[in-house]
Parts: sequence; structure tokens; C-alpha cells
Amino acid sequence: MGTDHDDTRCDGPVVVGVDGSPGAAAAVRWAAREAAERTVPLRVVCSVQDLARGARRLPGLGRPALETGRDLVAAAESGATRAVPGLSVRTSVSREPAPAALADAAGSTGTVVVGARGSGGFAGLMPGSVGLRTAARAHGPVVVVRGTVGVPSPAGEGVSTGTVLVGGRDASDLDVLRFAARAARRRKSSVRLFSAWSMLENAGPSVTLLDGPRAIAAAEAAAVGRLTAVLRAEFPGLTVAEDIVHTPSAAGSLVEASAHADLLVLGARRPRTAPGVALGPITHALLHHSHCPVAVVRHH
Repeated sequence: MGTDHDDTRCDGPVVVGVDGSPGAAAAVRWAAREAAERTVPLRVVCSVQDLARGARRLPGLGRPALETGRDLVAAAESGATRAVPGLSVRTSVSREPAPAALADAAGSTGTVVVGARGSGGFAGLMPGSVGLRTAARAHGPVVVVRGTVGVPSPAGEGVSTGTVLVGGRDASDLDVLRFAARAARRRKSSVRLFSAWSMLENAGPSVTLLDGPRAIAAAEAAAVGRLTAVLRAEFPGLTVAEDIVHTPSAAGSLVEASAHADLLVLGARRPRTAPGVALGPITHALLHHSHCPVAVVRHH
């Protein structure tokens, strides 16, 4: 019988940032549903520092930032409890910059949720924006809610594909895959393990470019097969499919695959000695172009 590796690093609250933008509103709806599925509290956070910066870019933010922030978190709380009656919601207005405010609220075990596009506060995803900086430095998972797949509508109805897509290639990705497996199990969905390779990469320590594409493909398939076996053993009953793609662009292939998923899960290798270090190019590309919400999970 398999062992279910429940991860206590992710059993804290779901924390969502709001800034009055449509992207933040979508993030609140997604976060409320996620908190309910995990049976954990929802925390709604607004940074008045970022509201002040966005006052000229978003209509309605010309009032004092503290007053506006209180109204925004109250409206978000009301929307969350309408979508999920009985949900435990706490709100706070912080004077800290948005990434710090979200990280503080989430602690070491919470999950942060932000919108994909907004006023330039929590939700913006231009280079150097709060969204990217939060995903790059947070201790726990960060979900960027973008696209329409897997995002509940204001009425609480969302498009569902029944699939959680996760990128993985070797044993270092197991924590990321387990996060995806737990997400799929909560949703009663399946996991699609996606691995992309090209001739410009080495598929493993025992395979070199001189071995040719067949040997590299075989090594890639063997590595993915080992990951799949681990997931099936640890999560009995979970459907795990493999998708191994030879492609010149892993990012492009993942963007295309994300159109058929409710959630895309990616790993982030961020050095402990360099908090806030930039994310890799593939993760960066998916945060900009994915068709569904993207969860960035830190490798441990």
C-alpha cells in the first residue's frame, strides 16, 4: 500500500493580495475556492504602499490609500464568503511593500495567490513587478491566477479540464510533483506529467549528445517513468499520465499544453543565500503566457 506524503509546509492559510483590479478579483475567487478545498483560512491582504503607487493608473484610487485599502479588503471578504459560504476569512491592510506583506501573512506554510494583471500592485507581471518578485522570493508556493481555464467566474462557475499539468524531469522535482498530486486529488482530477527535452540538453548523466536522439529520448522516458511510479505508489488511485515532448522550446510547448489544464505547477530553484533571485526563463514565460493559473513551488 502506498504512502501519501502530506506536506506540512503547505498546510497554512491561503493568502491573496488585492489592489482593486480585475486580476485581483479573479485571484480572490480562485483563492477562496482553494482555501475551502484545503479547509484552511483565507487571508486577504492589501498593501497601501502599492495602492499609493497605482493611484494614477487605476480609477477610483484617488482617495487616501489606507481608506481605500480597508474598503478593498472588505469587498474582497464579502465576495469570498458569497462564493464560499462559511469560509473563514481574515483581512489586513499593510504599510509594507506588497511582496513583504504577502510573505508575512503566509509565513512558512501558507500559499500566496496573486492576479496576473492589475494596477501595477500585487497583480502586475512586467519585469521587476510585484507579481514576479513575490513568486521569486516567497517561502511557500505562489499561484498566479491568469487565463480563463480553471478560474471561477463571478458566479462561481469555472471552466474545468479535470487535469493538473506539472513540469518534471528527475528526482529533484518530486516535491513539485507531490504538490501537483495533492492539488489534483482535491479537485478529483488527474495529473499530466510534462517533460520537454531538446538535442541542446543532456537528458542525464549517463547520456551525452554523441549518443543521438534515440538514446536521449530513452533516458528521458526512463527518468519520467520513475517519477510516475513514485506518484502512483504514494497517491493510490490517482491517474498520472506522461507527456514527453521533443521540442526546441520547452516554454512554448508548456504554454500550448496549459490550454488544456486547470492548473500548471512549476518548480523554482531559488538559492537560500539569494532571496528574490530572478526566476528562470521558462517559469518567467509561463507566468506571462499560460492559459491557466500557474503555481510556482520552491524546490527544497
